[in-house]
Amino acid sequence: MNSDNRFIKFIGGRNLVFSLIVLMLIGITLYIYNKISFIFNPLIVILSTLTPPIILAFIAYYLLNPIVDLLERWKIKRIWGIVIIILGISGLLVGVVLLTAPSIESQIKELFRNFPTYVQHFWTSVTEWMQDSFLGPYYDNAYNWVVTNFSDIPGVIGSYIGNAFEGVRNVANTVTNLVLVIVTFPIILFFLLKDGDRFKEYCLRLLPPKFRKDVNQILSNMDAQVGSYIQGQIIVASCIGILLYIGYLIIGLDYAITLAIIAAVTSVVPYLGPTLSIIPAAIIAIVDSPFMLLKLAIVWAIVQFLEGNFISPNIMGKTMKIHPLTIIIVLLVAGNLFGIIGVILGIPGYAILKVLVTYFYQKFKDRYNNFYGEEYGTYSDNEK
Repeated sequence: MNSDNRFIKFIGGRNLVFSLIVLMLIGITLYIYNKISFIFNPLIVILSTLTPPIILAFIAYYLLNPIVDLLERWKIKRIWGIVIIILGISGLLVGVVLLTAPSIESQIKELFRNFPTYVQHFWTSVTEWMQDSFLGPYYDNAYNWVVTNFSDIPGVIGSYIGNAFEGVRNVANTVTNLVLVIVTFPIILFFLLKDGDRFKEYCLRLLPPKFRKDVNQILSNMDAQVGSYIQGQIIVASCIGILLYIGYLIIGLDYAITLAIIAAVTSVVPYLGPTLSIIPAAIIAIVDSPFMLLKLAIVWAIVQFLEGNFISPNIMGKTMKIHPLTIIIVLLVAGNLFGIIGVILGIPGYAILKVLVTYFYQKFKDRYNNFYGEEYGTYSDNEK
Protein backbone atom coordinates (compact mmCIF):
# COMPACT_ATOMS: atom_id res chain seq x y z
CA MET A 1 0.00 0.00 0.00
CA ASN A 2 1.40 3.40 -0.96
CA SER A 3 2.55 5.28 2.16
CA ASP A 4 0.84 8.56 1.21
CA ASN A 5 -2.44 6.87 0.32
CA ARG A 6 -2.29 4.83 3.51
CA PHE A 7 -1.85 7.99 5.61
CA ILE A 8 -4.76 9.71 3.83
CA LYS A 9 -6.95 6.69 4.52
CA PHE A 10 -5.71 6.54 8.12
CA ILE A 11 -6.75 10.12 8.85
CA GLY A 12 -10.12 9.55 7.21
CA GLY A 13 -9.73 9.89 3.44
CA ARG A 14 -12.78 11.55 1.97
CA ASN A 15 -14.37 11.39 5.37
CA LEU A 16 -11.78 13.90 6.57
CA VAL A 17 -12.98 16.47 4.02
CA PHE A 18 -16.55 15.79 5.08
CA SER A 19 -15.58 16.18 8.75
CA LEU A 20 -13.84 19.50 8.08
CA ILE A 21 -16.91 20.77 6.24
CA VAL A 22 -19.09 19.71 9.18
CA LEU A 23 -16.76 21.53 11.62
CA MET A 24 -16.93 24.67 9.47
CA LEU A 25 -20.72 24.49 9.43
CA ILE A 26 -20.73 24.04 13.22
CA GLY A 27 -18.49 27.10 13.57
CA ILE A 28 -20.78 29.16 11.34
CA THR A 29 -23.78 27.95 13.36
CA LEU A 30 -22.13 28.98 16.63
CA TYR A 31 -21.28 32.39 15.18
CA ILE A 32 -24.87 32.92 14.06
CA TYR A 33 -26.14 31.70 17.44
CA ASN A 34 -23.88 34.23 19.18
CA LYS A 35 -25.52 37.00 17.16
CA ILE A 36 -29.11 35.89 17.81
CA SER A 37 -28.69 34.23 21.21
CA PHE A 38 -31.45 36.39 22.71
CA ILE A 39 -33.96 34.29 20.78
CA PHE A 40 -33.00 31.26 22.88
CA ASN A 41 -33.39 32.97 26.27
CA PRO A 42 -36.66 31.12 27.02
CA LEU A 43 -34.91 27.79 26.32
CA ILE A 44 -32.04 28.79 28.62
CA VAL A 45 -34.52 29.67 31.37
CA ILE A 46 -36.23 26.30 30.96
CA LEU A 47 -32.91 24.42 31.12
CA SER A 48 -31.69 26.40 34.14
CA THR A 49 -34.98 25.65 35.89
CA LEU A 50 -34.95 21.92 35.18
CA THR A 51 -31.25 21.25 35.71
CA PRO A 52 -31.12 21.46 39.58
CA PRO A 53 -33.92 18.94 40.27
CA ILE A 54 -32.59 16.61 37.56
CA ILE A 55 -29.06 16.68 39.02
CA LEU A 56 -30.40 16.06 42.54
CA ALA A 57 -32.59 13.25 41.23
CA PHE A 58 -29.63 11.56 39.53
CA ILE A 59 -27.52 11.83 42.70
CA ALA A 60 -30.33 10.26 44.74
CA TYR A 61 -30.86 7.67 41.98
CA TYR A 62 -27.28 6.43 42.24
CA LEU A 63 -27.63 6.22 46.02
CA LEU A 64 -30.99 4.46 46.11
CA ASN A 65 -31.01 2.32 42.97
CA PRO A 66 -28.78 -0.43 44.49
CA ILE A 67 -31.22 -0.69 47.41
CA VAL A 68 -34.19 -0.92 45.04
CA ASP A 69 -32.40 -3.64 43.06
CA LEU A 70 -31.72 -5.52 46.31
CA LEU A 71 -35.40 -5.38 47.31
CA GLU A 72 -36.33 -6.56 43.84
CA ARG A 73 -34.07 -9.59 44.26
CA TRP A 74 -35.93 -10.26 47.50
CA LYS A 75 -39.12 -10.68 45.42
CA ILE A 76 -40.49 -7.24 46.25
CA LYS A 77 -41.99 -5.53 43.22
CA ARG A 78 -39.89 -2.62 42.07
CA ILE A 79 -42.61 -0.01 42.44
CA TRP A 80 -43.36 -1.13 46.00
CA GLY A 81 -39.64 -1.15 46.81
CA ILE A 82 -39.39 2.44 45.59
CA VAL A 83 -42.38 3.49 47.69
CA ILE A 84 -40.98 1.75 50.78
CA ILE A 85 -37.58 3.42 50.39
CA ILE A 86 -38.96 6.90 49.75
CA LEU A 87 -41.39 6.67 52.66
CA GLY A 88 -38.72 5.18 54.94
CA ILE A 89 -36.14 7.85 54.13
CA SER A 90 -38.72 10.61 54.43
CA GLY A 91 -39.77 9.34 57.85
CA LEU A 92 -36.16 8.97 58.96
CA LEU A 93 -35.29 12.50 57.86
CA VAL A 94 -38.36 13.94 59.57
CA GLY A 95 -37.49 12.09 62.78
CA VAL A 96 -33.86 13.21 62.71
CA VAL A 97 -34.88 16.80 62.03
CA LEU A 98 -37.42 16.83 64.84
CA LEU A 99 -34.95 15.35 67.31
CA THR A 100 -31.87 17.38 66.38
CA ALA A 101 -33.26 20.60 64.91
CA PRO A 102 -33.59 22.50 68.22
CA SER A 103 -30.01 21.87 69.32
CA ILE A 104 -28.59 22.41 65.82
CA GLU A 105 -30.58 25.61 65.42
CA SER A 106 -29.36 27.01 68.73
CA GLN A 107 -25.77 26.06 67.93
CA ILE A 108 -25.91 27.65 64.48
CA LYS A 109 -27.41 30.87 65.84
CA GLU A 110 -24.83 31.06 68.61
CA LEU A 111 -21.99 30.23 66.20
CA PHE A 112 -23.03 32.93 63.73
CA ARG A 113 -23.41 35.40 66.58
CA ASN A 114 -20.03 34.66 68.13
CA PHE A 115 -17.96 33.76 65.07
CA PRO A 116 -16.88 37.37 64.32
CA THR A 117 -15.60 37.57 67.89
CA TYR A 118 -13.71 34.31 67.43
CA VAL A 119 -12.15 35.63 64.22
CA GLN A 120 -11.19 38.90 65.95
CA HIS A 121 -9.55 37.04 68.82
CA PHE A 122 -7.80 34.78 66.34
CA TRP A 123 -6.30 37.66 64.39
CA THR A 124 -5.36 39.44 67.60
CA SER A 125 -3.43 36.36 68.73
CA VAL A 126 -1.75 36.05 65.34
CA THR A 127 -0.84 39.75 65.35
CA GLU A 128 0.69 39.55 68.83
CA TRP A 129 2.66 36.47 67.89
CA MET A 130 3.89 38.03 64.63
CA GLN A 131 4.95 41.27 66.30
CA ASP A 132 6.89 39.44 68.99
CA SER A 133 8.68 37.23 66.45
CA PHE A 134 11.45 37.97 63.95
CA LEU A 135 8.70 38.65 61.38
CA GLY A 136 7.57 41.76 63.25
CA PRO A 137 9.08 44.38 60.90
CA TYR A 138 7.71 42.59 57.83
CA TYR A 139 4.30 42.34 59.47
CA ASP A 140 4.24 46.09 60.18
CA ASN A 141 5.09 46.84 56.54
CA ALA A 142 2.38 44.48 55.33
CA TYR A 143 -0.14 45.99 57.73
CA ASN A 144 0.65 49.53 56.57
CA TRP A 145 0.30 48.45 52.93
CA VAL A 146 -3.13 46.92 53.62
CA VAL A 147 -4.28 50.05 55.46
CA THR A 148 -3.05 52.31 52.65
CA ASN A 149 -4.52 50.33 49.77
CA PHE A 150 -7.73 49.11 51.35
CA SER A 151 -8.71 52.07 53.51
CA ASP A 152 -11.83 52.59 51.44
CA ILE A 153 -13.18 49.11 52.10
CA PRO A 154 -16.03 50.35 54.36
CA GLY A 155 -17.23 52.62 51.55
CA VAL A 156 -17.03 49.78 49.04
CA ILE A 157 -18.90 47.46 51.37
CA GLY A 158 -21.51 50.14 51.93
CA SER A 159 -22.06 50.48 48.20
CA TYR A 160 -22.43 46.73 47.89
CA ILE A 161 -24.95 46.70 50.73
CA GLY A 162 -26.87 49.51 49.04
CA ASN A 163 -26.93 47.54 45.81
CA ALA A 164 -28.00 44.44 47.68
CA PHE A 165 -31.30 46.04 48.59
CA GLU A 166 -32.04 46.30 44.91
CA GLY A 167 -31.87 42.53 44.70
CA VAL A 168 -34.49 41.92 47.36
CA ARG A 169 -37.12 41.54 44.69
CA ASN A 170 -35.26 38.43 43.52
CA VAL A 171 -36.09 36.66 46.78
CA ALA A 172 -39.50 35.68 45.43
CA ASN A 173 -37.87 34.12 42.37
CA THR A 174 -35.39 32.23 44.55
CA VAL A 175 -38.14 30.88 46.80
CA THR A 176 -40.18 29.88 43.75
CA ASN A 177 -37.24 28.01 42.25
CA LEU A 178 -36.55 26.28 45.56
CA VAL A 179 -40.16 25.16 45.87
CA LEU A 180 -40.07 23.93 42.28
CA VAL A 181 -36.96 21.88 42.99
CA ILE A 182 -38.47 20.39 46.15
CA VAL A 183 -41.69 19.45 44.34
CA THR A 184 -40.21 18.11 41.08
CA PHE A 185 -37.16 16.33 42.52
CA PRO A 186 -39.09 13.40 44.12
CA ILE A 187 -41.21 12.97 40.97
CA ILE A 188 -38.14 12.79 38.71
CA LEU A 189 -36.45 10.45 41.17
CA PHE A 190 -39.47 8.13 41.26
CA PHE A 191 -39.56 7.71 37.48
CA LEU A 192 -35.77 7.34 37.27
CA LEU A 193 -35.91 4.49 39.77
CA LYS A 194 -38.94 2.97 38.09
CA ASP A 195 -38.12 3.36 34.38
CA GLY A 196 -34.40 4.23 34.24
CA ASP A 197 -33.43 1.10 32.28
CA ARG A 198 -36.38 1.49 29.92
CA PHE A 199 -35.42 5.09 29.20
CA LYS A 200 -31.89 3.98 28.30
CA GLU A 201 -33.21 1.26 25.98
CA TYR A 202 -35.59 3.74 24.36
CA CYS A 203 -32.76 6.19 23.67
CA LEU A 204 -30.61 3.42 22.20
CA ARG A 205 -33.40 2.37 19.84
CA LEU A 206 -33.42 5.91 18.43
CA LEU A 207 -29.83 5.39 17.21
CA PRO A 208 -28.84 3.48 14.07
CA PRO A 209 -28.16 -0.19 14.90
CA LYS A 210 -24.50 0.21 13.89
CA PHE A 211 -23.80 2.57 16.81
CA ARG A 212 -25.97 1.01 19.53
CA LYS A 213 -23.36 -1.38 20.90
CA ASP A 214 -20.68 1.31 21.25
CA VAL A 215 -23.06 3.88 22.73
CA ASN A 216 -24.40 1.29 25.18
CA GLN A 217 -20.84 0.50 26.27
CA ILE A 218 -20.04 4.20 26.73
CA LEU A 219 -23.21 4.77 28.78
CA SER A 220 -22.50 1.71 30.92
CA ASN A 221 -18.96 2.91 31.64
CA MET A 222 -20.23 6.39 32.50
CA ASP A 223 -22.88 4.91 34.76
CA ALA A 224 -20.31 2.78 36.60
CA GLN A 225 -17.81 5.63 36.98
CA VAL A 226 -20.23 8.36 38.07
CA GLY A 227 -22.38 6.04 40.17
CA SER A 228 -19.46 4.60 42.12
CA TYR A 229 -18.03 8.08 42.73
CA ILE A 230 -21.30 9.58 44.00
CA GLN A 231 -22.10 6.62 46.23
CA GLY A 232 -18.59 6.35 47.60
CA GLN A 233 -17.99 10.06 48.16
CA ILE A 234 -21.23 10.62 50.05
CA ILE A 235 -20.62 7.57 52.25
CA VAL A 236 -17.05 8.72 52.95
CA ALA A 237 -18.22 12.26 53.75
CA SER A 238 -20.86 10.89 56.13
CA CYS A 239 -18.26 8.74 57.90
CA ILE A 240 -15.95 11.74 58.26
CA GLY A 241 -18.78 13.81 59.76
CA ILE A 242 -19.70 11.09 62.26
CA LEU A 243 -16.09 10.47 63.31
CA LEU A 244 -15.40 14.17 63.74
CA TYR A 245 -18.59 14.61 65.79
CA ILE A 246 -17.46 11.84 68.13
CA GLY A 247 -13.98 13.34 68.34
CA TYR A 248 -15.29 16.85 68.99
CA LEU A 249 -17.49 15.53 71.78
CA ILE A 250 -14.54 13.70 73.35
CA ILE A 251 -12.29 16.78 73.40
CA GLY A 252 -15.16 19.08 74.43
CA LEU A 253 -15.04 21.41 71.42
CA ASP A 254 -17.91 23.90 71.24
CA TYR A 255 -20.50 23.61 68.44
CA ALA A 256 -19.54 19.97 67.84
CA ILE A 257 -22.54 18.92 65.78
CA THR A 258 -22.54 22.09 63.66
CA LEU A 259 -18.84 21.79 62.87
CA ALA A 260 -19.25 18.08 62.11
CA ILE A 261 -22.09 18.83 59.68
CA ILE A 262 -19.95 21.48 57.99
CA ALA A 263 -17.13 18.93 57.67
CA ALA A 264 -19.46 16.27 56.24
CA VAL A 265 -20.92 18.64 53.65
CA THR A 266 -17.58 20.07 52.52
CA SER A 267 -15.95 16.62 52.45
CA VAL A 268 -18.09 15.78 49.44
CA VAL A 269 -15.41 17.72 47.55
CA PRO A 270 -12.24 15.56 47.75
CA TYR A 271 -8.99 16.97 49.15
CA LEU A 272 -10.09 20.62 49.19
CA GLY A 273 -13.28 20.03 51.22
CA PRO A 274 -11.69 18.46 54.32
CA THR A 275 -9.00 21.15 54.35
CA LEU A 276 -11.57 23.96 54.25
CA SER A 277 -13.80 22.34 56.87
CA ILE A 278 -11.09 22.38 59.54
CA ILE A 279 -10.68 26.19 59.38
CA PRO A 280 -13.75 27.19 61.50
CA ALA A 281 -12.96 24.41 63.99
CA ALA A 282 -9.34 25.60 64.24
CA ILE A 283 -10.41 29.21 64.84
CA ILE A 284 -12.77 28.19 67.64
CA ALA A 285 -10.16 25.87 69.16
CA ILE A 286 -7.31 28.40 69.15
CA VAL A 287 -9.54 31.02 70.80
CA ASP A 288 -10.44 28.47 73.48
CA SER A 289 -6.82 27.53 74.26
CA PRO A 290 -3.64 26.25 72.61
CA PHE A 291 -4.25 22.90 74.29
CA MET A 292 -7.68 22.66 72.61
CA LEU A 293 -6.01 23.35 69.27
CA LEU A 294 -3.58 20.50 69.98
CA LYS A 295 -6.46 18.16 70.82
CA LEU A 296 -8.24 19.22 67.63
CA ALA A 297 -5.11 18.47 65.60
CA ILE A 298 -4.92 15.00 67.15
CA VAL A 299 -8.61 14.31 66.38
CA TRP A 300 -8.19 15.59 62.83
CA ALA A 301 -5.06 13.48 62.26
CA ILE A 302 -6.80 10.35 63.55
CA VAL A 303 -9.86 10.92 61.35
CA GLN A 304 -7.70 11.60 58.29
CA PHE A 305 -5.68 8.45 59.01
CA LEU A 306 -8.82 6.34 59.28
CA GLU A 307 -10.32 7.92 56.16
CA GLY A 308 -7.17 7.54 54.07
CA ASN A 309 -6.23 4.01 55.13
CA PHE A 310 -9.52 2.26 55.90
CA ILE A 311 -12.64 4.14 54.79
CA SER A 312 -11.81 5.42 51.31
CA PRO A 313 -9.82 2.36 50.14
CA ASN A 314 -12.69 0.04 51.10
CA ILE A 315 -15.55 2.24 49.89
CA MET A 316 -14.11 4.07 46.89
CA GLY A 317 -11.66 1.38 45.81
CA LYS A 318 -9.82 1.98 42.56
CA THR A 319 -12.88 2.59 40.38
CA MET A 320 -12.19 6.20 39.49
CA LYS A 321 -8.43 5.72 38.93
CA ILE A 322 -7.77 9.48 39.04
CA HIS A 323 -4.44 10.76 40.32
CA PRO A 324 -4.73 13.15 43.30
CA LEU A 325 -2.93 15.89 41.35
CA THR A 326 -5.46 15.50 38.54
CA ILE A 327 -8.30 15.87 41.04
CA ILE A 328 -6.79 19.10 42.41
CA ILE A 329 -6.37 20.54 38.90
CA VAL A 330 -9.91 19.56 37.89
CA LEU A 331 -11.37 21.15 41.03
CA LEU A 332 -9.42 24.38 40.52
CA VAL A 333 -10.34 24.68 36.83
CA ALA A 334 -13.99 23.68 37.30
CA GLY A 335 -14.33 26.02 40.27
CA ASN A 336 -12.86 28.92 38.32
CA LEU A 337 -15.17 28.26 35.36
CA PHE A 338 -18.44 27.35 37.09
CA GLY A 339 -18.07 28.35 40.75
CA ILE A 340 -19.32 26.11 43.54
CA ILE A 341 -21.33 23.98 41.10
CA GLY A 342 -18.13 23.28 39.18
CA VAL A 343 -16.33 22.23 42.36
CA ILE A 344 -19.13 19.81 43.27
CA LEU A 345 -19.69 18.34 39.79
CA GLY A 346 -16.14 18.69 38.45
CA ILE A 347 -14.99 15.15 39.26
CA PRO A 348 -18.12 13.40 37.87
CA GLY A 349 -17.81 15.57 34.76
CA TYR A 350 -14.16 14.60 34.42
CA ALA A 351 -15.13 10.93 34.81
CA ILE A 352 -17.62 11.26 31.94
CA LEU A 353 -15.04 13.05 29.78
CA LYS A 354 -12.46 10.40 30.62
CA VAL A 355 -14.79 7.63 29.43
CA LEU A 356 -15.31 9.45 26.12
CA VAL A 357 -11.60 10.14 25.61
CA THR A 358 -10.72 6.53 26.49
CA TYR A 359 -13.27 5.26 23.95
CA PHE A 360 -12.02 7.44 21.11
CA TYR A 361 -8.39 6.68 21.98
CA GLN A 362 -9.18 2.96 21.74
CA LYS A 363 -10.73 3.57 18.33
CA PHE A 364 -7.58 5.46 17.31
CA LYS A 365 -5.38 2.54 18.41
CA ASP A 366 -7.52 0.05 16.50
CA ARG A 367 -7.33 2.21 13.40
CA TYR A 368 -3.56 2.63 13.73
CA ASN A 369 -3.08 -1.12 14.16
CA ASN A 370 -5.17 -1.70 11.05
CA PHE A 371 -3.14 0.64 8.84
CA TYR A 372 0.36 0.57 10.35
CA GLY A 373 0.45 -2.36 12.77
CA GLU A 374 2.01 -4.98 10.50
CA GLU A 375 4.85 -2.68 9.40
CA TYR A 376 5.67 -0.67 12.54
CA GLY A 377 4.18 -2.67 15.38
CA THR A 378 0.81 -2.55 17.11
CA TYR A 379 -0.60 -1.02 20.27
CA SER A 380 -1.06 -3.72 22.86
CA ASP A 381 -4.37 -4.05 24.70
CA ASN A 382 -2.82 -3.00 28.04
CA GLU A 383 -1.22 0.21 26.71
CA LYS A 384 -2.90 3.33 28.15
